[in-house]
Amino acid sequence: MELHSSRIVYSLNRKLDYFLSLPMQYASEEADWPLILFLHGAGERGDNLQLLRKHGIPRIVSEMADFPFITISPQCPENDWWLNRLQDLKFLLDTVVKQYRVDTSKMYLTGLSMGGFGTWHMAVEYPDLFAAIAPVCGGGLGILGFPERVLEIKDLPIWAFHGGKDNIVSVEESRTLIRTLKDAGGKPMLKIYPEAGHDSWTETYSDPELYEWFMSNRKSG
Repeated sequence: MELHSSRIVYSLNRKLDYFLSLPMQYASEEADWPLILFLHGAGERGDNLQLLRKHGIPRIVSEMADFPFITISPQCPENDWWLNRLQDLKFLLDTVVKQYRVDTSKMYLTGLSMGGFGTWHMAVEYPDLFAAIAPVCGGGLGILGFPERVLEIKDLPIWAFHGGKDNIVSVEESRTLIRTLKDAGGKPMLKIYPEAGHDSWTETYSDPELYEWFMSNRKSG
């Protein structure tokens, strides 16, 4: 599948470059399509979109002949963080929804490492936006009100992933948020790869079960 590069410019000359992909049948079928917003890790920041092809959704899209989702994969500028770009991500998502046939009841959010943190925080910032989220080796920053703020998405379908031997982002980051949600009556899932280090994303994004789980969740209302 082909990744199309583009750029969106905001007020004060803020910008995000991003990859967009469309399902093969998009042009021939008058249908609304599910969408995945993907947030990369710290190592892919900068102004070279090709870096995004290394991991996660852009890599899967490049390798698959037919990926049945519209995908958006923005690039975070150098020395910046997704946590500073949540409003920009929302603007980008809104723009894509206006321009393409998106099934807004089936919009999903996922990201790895820095993007995993971004996934948790984006979902909390916009708790009614996504049908499900899948943070990979991420967590929540206490200075921004976590873990307590995670209760704002107690009823959102969540499937988190983490390596049991991650020495970059401790697995306790995911465990803490999942435990907080469960203690409040939520039903999040956590998959730990016992022998994996920081790279828990290769196995996660290569597993068709993730995408089947996404599609099993639809936002009501």
